[in-house]
Amino acid sequence: MSRYVDGYVVPVPLDKLEEYRRLAQDSAKVWREHGALEYCEWVADDVKPGKVTSFPQSVNLQPGETVVFSYITFRSREHRDQVNELAMKDPRFANLDPKAMPFDSQRMFFGGFTLLAEG
Repeated sequence: MSRYVDGYVVPVPLDKLEEYRRLAQDSAKVWREHGALEYCEWVADDVKPGKVTSFPQSVNLQPGETVVFSYITFRSREHRDQVNELAMKDPRFANLDPKAMPFDSQRMFFGGFTLLAEG
């Protein structure tokens, strides 16, 4: 079975983690209702700073922040494109102010991935 995943890594201030959780829960509903197979957000538990690279370094983690790793799975890239288009047009997102998000979107990174191997 072919699948596609969008992955995200986001720096989230600890004092905004509950606000971020609510946004993630609302987002999960929207993406799932529009056809995403799975929507998961994971908060860092064991992500030590590295000497060369690491999750904290990847988002320029600041004191008082944590890392959130997220992914959304789809049947294919085409399916992802369809679902994302519907989700982004969903009226529940109409009033979201990008400047008022509970994270620094300038330091988040993301991308889409095709399945290479599975166990």
